[in-house]
Amino acid sequence: MIQDALRSAIASALASLGIDPPAAIALERPARKEHGDWSTNVALASAKAAKRNPRELAGQLVAALEAADVPHVSGLEVAGPGFVNFHLAPTWLHEVLRAVVVAGEHGYARPDLGAGKRVNVEFVSANPTGPLHAGGGRWAAYGDALVNLLNHCGYRADREYYLNDRGVQMTLFGRSLAALKAGRPVPEDGYKGQYLEEWAAEMPDDADPVEWGYERVKRDLRETLDAAGVHFDTWFSERSLVSDGAIEATLADLAAHDATYEADGAVWLRSTDHGDDKDRVLVKSDGEPTYLLPDIAYHRNKFERGYAQLIDIWGADHHGYVARLKAGVQALGHDSSEVELILGQLVTLKRGGEEVKLSKRAGTIVTLSEVVEETGIDATRFTFLLQSLDTRQTVDLAVMASRAMENPVFYVQYAHARIAALTRQAAVNGVHRAPLEQVDLAALTHERELDLLRILHELPDIITIACNERAPHKITTWVRELAGAFHGFYHDCRIMGTDTDGNPVSDATTQARLWLVESARIGLVIGLGILGVSAPESM
Repeated sequence: MIQDALRSAIASALASLGIDPPAAIALERPARKEHGDWSTNVALASAKAAKRNPRELAGQLVAALEAADVPHVSGLEVAGPGFVNFHLAPTWLHEVLRAVVVAGEHGYARPDLGAGKRVNVEFVSANPTGPLHAGGGRWAAYGDALVNLLNHCGYRADREYYLNDRGVQMTLFGRSLAALKAGRPVPEDGYKGQYLEEWAAEMPDDADPVEWGYERVKRDLRETLDAAGVHFDTWFSERSLVSDGAIEATLADLAAHDATYEADGAVWLRSTDHGDDKDRVLVKSDGEPTYLLPDIAYHRNKFERGYAQLIDIWGADHHGYVARLKAGVQALGHDSSEVELILGQLVTLKRGGEEVKLSKRAGTIVTLSEVVEETGIDATRFTFLLQSLDTRQTVDLAVMASRAMENPVFYVQYAHARIAALTRQAAVNGVHRAPLEQVDLAALTHERELDLLRILHELPDIITIACNERAPHKITTWVRELAGAFHGFYHDCRIMGTDTDGNPVSDATTQARLWLVESARIGLVIGLGILGVSAPESM
């Protein structure tokens, strides 16, 4: 990579000046193009130890680099108090094109960050008491894309849905179904909504309302998530923790680690030993476990299944629960870093300019399946991945459903469809792409062409950052930038026939641009694949 070549050249230049190179040589892309392609602050960072003026050292470094005749470097300059800016010839971007094409969509920008580490990603996990509401689509899209991203980067990540299928909410759900089936009013604290009325009518007269309703919800959840392109590897039942004795075993484990004590007739977790603001009750005085004990048992189970890293994706309303769960995991002997808790903000859904409330209990629910049916799977996923999960999001269904450039997913997919159309048109015109090694990429000098290649060069770094920060939305942003660069190239740079001034496009330019188009296709396929969005051949 060009960064490695530049760092090596900088290190050699510093050594020639009698200065020990720092362990890490920083390189950044300047915010403004006129400042070059890359910039380093190494002179500033090294000046104090070398007892030299930073700007004078930068000048000496430039002279040493110019004498070394570094490949691809067309100009060097000192900027500010001691920065060194590198201006590069287009040849470095031609090397980027070759790297993209040679590696292909299955090999380019695929850093091995995980080295096979097993990761469990648990997400959505809405209570099994009704259909998944539209806001749950954000968790579904995020969790699924995060698993794609982790697996792209060398982890072995699985998707898991936790079914909270015991407790008060299941009893209330069953009572609500039974009441509607019998024609009675739903209990005051029960569930309401059209979906419940439909299911009650569907339920056999002799069915157990809780068990029948539970199976009906699971079927609906699977169908909805399948329609959204999300397929879980595991559906884990909380009930199994009871039947398998995992809750009792976890309590015994905690006691063996001296992490529990009894007070006021209850069993407490010494969570303050692990950073919590107070100790927490595990078993109430009536002998019933609190929510915390099954949750600790569940995470213990995941570690027992061989996962080295656990990622839970929860709503922001769980903020106060993070410390106590981490304390429970630490009390079992695990490091707190082995459990990541990602908290996401809610979605505001609008239709016709008015906010739609999302509440299973109130019955004014817009389901995820309705959103997918109205806007399509790709628009649903892409839209929910536009922003960081920790920011509130407002979703406009009209924009999501539109087939126009203001719809971000249409804008990106249209770029891929244009590439496919160009390939088809070339075949119709009898133009065939020559082998890459026979094509002179020196023809690629237009700023639109170079912009495309600069963005493609950023993808390995973007994927690394997105994976490390658990931020799939950074891939969405990158894909939009690539699509924008391609649309600009498509408008200004003709591939076949005549150019925008009416002059014939040379065969050499046609061949080079055909390979540039192919490199853009590879980038789009990689990015959209991580997001779980299709790359259509036509629109």
